Amino acid sequence: MTTLIETLSQLNLGISFLALFAALVGLLLVFSGIRRFWQRRIVTGTLTGTGGLCLISLATAFLLLALNIHTYHRLTYEKPIVTLAFQQLGPQKYQVTMEQMDRNRPVDFILNGDEWQLDARILRWEPALQILGFNTIYRLERLNGRYSKIDQELDQPRTVYSLSEEQGLDIWSLAREYHHRLQWLDAYYGNATYLPMQDGARFMVAINQYGLIARPDNKPAEDALSNWD
Repeated sequence: MTTLIETLSQLNLGISFLALFAALVGLLLVFSGIRRFWQRRIVTGTLTGTGGLCLISLATAFLLLALNIHTYHRLTYEKPIVTLAFQQLGPQKYQVTMEQMDRNRPVDFILNGDEWQLDARILRWEPALQILGFNTIYRLERLNGRYSKIDQELDQPRTVYSLSEEQGLDIWSLAREYHHRLQWLDAYYGNATYLPMQDGARFMVAINQYGLIARPDNKPAEDALSNWD
């Protein structure tokens, strides 16, 4: 995904420069054509002005293409927010070191089970505002352990930790309560990601305009995914 975003950015930059160059040349030709008309050089003035208008049209097409690529870039933009590193303490018991990118130091938790799950509250802007640069707003809610087998999920001890505290005005609740008036802001709860736990594994969690995305960040994590039922 990172490679795709970098490629789109470079492509978009190249197309934008090409559009700017074509627009400048087109304007120069149009002005030159107008000047030749004033000099009563009708044929050359017409040809020059027509060529300038064609270049301006081409520049407009390039700008529309650049805008389309920029739109796709904005909608696929990912921001890393958390890393999770696991150390096995016993059967179905792990210590997880959680490091948030916007915090000064990591925090350790003990999770029971076979998998980890991270939940967040998401505030997502409408696509038109995303294109203008408004990124998804998030707040991590909880981290918990999961069991692969349903009977263990029902009978075995579960571990869950709150990751946030209510502070000041709750924008998320307001956005949900007044959604009919704030239609440009979409608030939803329950966006979550989960993956298997394994000794030595490290995962990276990112957020994009659609929610949380978790990926393996080292070889043990990749092995855990390949063996995940």
